[in-house]
Amino acid sequence: MELNDTLKFLSELNSNNTKEWFDANRKTYQARRSDFLELVDNIINDIAQFDESLAGVESKNCAFRINRDIRFSNDKTPYKTNFGALMGNMGKKSEGTGYYIHIKPQNSFVGGGIYMPAAEKLAAIRQEIDYNPEGLKQLIESEDFKSTFVDIKGDTLKTAPKGYPKDHPNIELLRFKSFYVIKNYSDKELVSGGFYKDAIETYKKAKKFNDYLNHALS
Repeated sequence: MELNDTLKFLSELNSNNTKEWFDANRKTYQARRSDFLELVDNIINDIAQFDESLAGVESKNCAFRINRDIRFSNDKTPYKTNFGALMGNMGKKSEGTGYYIHIKPQNSFVGGGIYMPAAEKLAAIRQEIDYNPEGLKQLIESEDFKSTFVDIKGDTLKTAPKGYPKDHPNIELLRFKSFYVIKNYSDKELVSGGFYKDAIETYKKAKKFNDYLNHALS
C-alpha cells in the first residue's frame, strides 16, 4: 500500500496542529484514515492466518482516535501526529497480548506484546519468568530475535517487584512493567515495496513472544 500520502499528511499536521487547519483539511484526513484502516484490515487478515485470535477482528475497532486527550497534559496541541492501531482479540480494548502498528514520519514501527497489563496479569507473567525463565531467555537471546527487535521494551521498576529478591538471577526481566517488542522503519523503508511483506514477517516473530506471554496468562 502506498504510504507517501499518509506521511505527507502527518508531516503537515505536525507543522499545523490546530483545529482550524484540521477542519480545513478534514477530507484529506478522512482519505488518509481510510487508507490506514485498509492497511490494518489487510494486516489483520494476514496475521489471522497464523494467530486465530485475530479472526473476525476489524480495523475500525483497532485504530486509535487522532484526537489527543489534553485534559491533564501541558501540551495542548489537539491532534496526534501518527496513525496507530492495536490489533488484539478485542481490538484496541484488548487487555492481553496484541500486535501494534505506528505510522509517523521518522518514527514508524510494528511489534507485539502487552502494554501496562493489569496487576494480576503482570503478576502472572512475572511468575512465569520465575518458574520458566529459559523459555523466554532462549527466545530473546536468539539471533532471529535480536536481529529483528534487539531487546524487550517497556518501563521498568527501579527495584525488585514485591515478593522477589533484589539478587534474583532474572531480576532484569522481572522488573518490566510492560513487555513488548518493536521493529522500526525509516520513511524510505515504509514507502518501499517491501514494507508490507517485512511487517508480516515481523508479526510472525512477535507471535513467538506473545505465545510465551499468553502461556503465562492462561
